Amino acid sequence: MQRPIKFIDTKNSLFFSTLKRRIDDYFEDKQQSKKANTAMVVKTAVYLISFFSLYALIILEVFPPFATLLLALLLGVTMACIGFNICHDALHGSYSAKSNINKTLGFMFNVIGASEYVWRITHNKIHHTYTNIVGHDGDLEVAPGLIRLSAKDKKKSIHRFQHIYAFMLYSLTALSWFFRKDYLKFFQKNIGAHTNRHPKSEYFKLFGYKAMYYTLFIIIPLVVMDIRWWQFLIGYLLMNMVEGLVLGLVFQLAHLVEETEMPAPDNSATIEEAWAIHQMRTTANFAVDSKIATFLCGGLNFQVEHHLFPNICHIHYPAISKMLRTTAAEFNVPYINNGSLLTALGSHYRFLKKHGRD
Repeated sequence: MQRPIKFIDTKNSLFFSTLKRRIDDYFEDKQQSKKANTAMVVKTAVYLISFFSLYALIILEVFPPFATLLLALLLGVTMACIGFNICHDALHGSYSAKSNINKTLGFMFNVIGASEYVWRITHNKIHHTYTNIVGHDGDLEVAPGLIRLSAKDKKKSIHRFQHIYAFMLYSLTALSWFFRKDYLKFFQKNIGAHTNRHPKSEYFKLFGYKAMYYTLFIIIPLVVMDIRWWQFLIGYLLMNMVEGLVLGLVFQLAHLVEETEMPAPDNSATIEEAWAIHQMRTTANFAVDSKIATFLCGGLNFQVEHHLFPNICHIHYPAISKMLRTTAAEFNVPYINNGSLLTALGSHYRFLKKHGRD
């Protein structure tokens, strides 16, 4: 088990307090809530209606097989977007001030195949605290052994080509998550400095919710639809591979690019930097000026804003981004931003190439 890491504020101590005060003043002056607004509710309705409509059209076989396959691919993208836009905010408690609304919307995470309980541990608690710290941030475990992300990872000859094959592996993200990752993390004794101790009820929920997902997306289609098993397998695999590619890319572009750092704690398990400064050095934005990217990614292209203020609904990130940029410049704190999706992809490609060959 790793020792808990401590962040010691050695400089720029006023950065986060100044930024927080300015953002609080902004919402107070605008008389706005930090939670979801009307635009967010409409966005939620669009994604949920799309999900249930696509699922029904596929199960009922309204269209010919090839068109149904295209609908399955679109369903995969929609499920990734629901995770980004709805579940992510709900599980952070940033969607609504009412816990029952967050709980209800967060439950969709289980419906689309992932465990909300495991996510709260691995993402909310661990990733957001120990961002990009090898051995502590579980999100750095991207295809262990096949993808090398830091100098601490053992180097293999195959890593010379990881900048080529990594993107193919990302397409397996959803399948690995739904059938392997959640179980592995749940039964893992320690995740970094966190010791897993689960209430007995969570054991039943883990298997019960997984059974619900397998029933909705495997058993019901095989029983109800007039298709052969190999036709189902092609559709199911492609749906999940599209979803996995979207999930994998968005998460990697936020932390694994050339500009972000992977700081290592000293022998006393201490990082001599404020937690907020650490987030600024280890997190990157991309395509923040693209309304399409923001709509699809649920504000995860504003990853810096999210890591500093996970309790604020992502619908407000474009507004508070301007204050963050200004404040970061005032305190000489890095603000990492890749202007477009292609720029971010290029940076991630070079990141993989560097660590595969160094």
